[in-house]
Parts: sequence; C-alpha cells; structure tokens
Amino acid sequence: MAEEKDLVKSDGTGLGAIKIADEVVSIIAGLAATEIDGIAGMSGGVVGGIAEMLGRKNFSKGVKVEVGEREAAVDLFIIVKYGARIPDVALAAQENIKRAIETMTGLSVVEVNVHVQGVSFPEEEKQEDETRVH
Repeated sequence: MAEEKDLVKSDGTGLGAIKIADEVVSIIAGLAATEIDGIAGMSGGVVGGIAEMLGRKNFSKGVKVEVGEREAAVDLFIIVKYGARIPDVALAAQENIKRAIETMTGLSVVEVNVHVQGVSFPEEEKQEDETRVH
C-alpha cells in the first residue's frame, strides 16, 4: 500500500494532520503529464530492455515519486510523439507537473526528472510500412 506522509499545518491550530498518499501525488503528476502536447504516452520503465507503452487509464504508471514531509521529487518516464521537439516537451511537462502538485497538495516540488523512453510514430506510417512488406 502507498506510504502516507503527514503535513502539519504551519499556523499551529492543532486541527490534526493531513495525509497525502504517494499514489495521489503520482496520479496528479501523471494527469498533468498527459495534458502536454507531444507526449504520446507513459512508459512503465524498461523491462527486459523493452519500453512498454501504457495506456492513459492508469495515470500513476510511468511516474515515480518520493514524498517527504514538505517536499516531493518526481521521475517521469514518457514516450514522445515523432516530430515533437523533445526539450520543449520535457520543459512543458516539468512546469505543468510542478504547478499541479504544488497547487493541489501544498508540497514543494524540488525536482521533476523527465526520462524519454522512446518515440511514437504516426499510425499512417506504420500502415504504409506494413503494406510495403507484404
């Protein structure tokens, strides 16, 4: 089960602790990443040397987070659309993820590391290649 972290209110009102599971931060980061144009999908990492492209239903796949008491660090594993400028896509993802996590959780995001695991080619090109082979 996901580990939960305590966030203590800074005003000292003593109302109690707020617990945000690591999985929640992962889902927020995954959702923020899918909003970026140029990201074809998320990668579950390299398994047996092959990056497996995952669907958009499980938003925490392709996202690894480390959550402290007041800070979070994110590793994002993505597959970029062919033709997209990778540095621009990565920067947009970093900014959007940082903004989303900080806005929704109040945690300070210290780093967002983007790992490009592959490039996705358009479907039309794949279909043309298959007809040429036959």
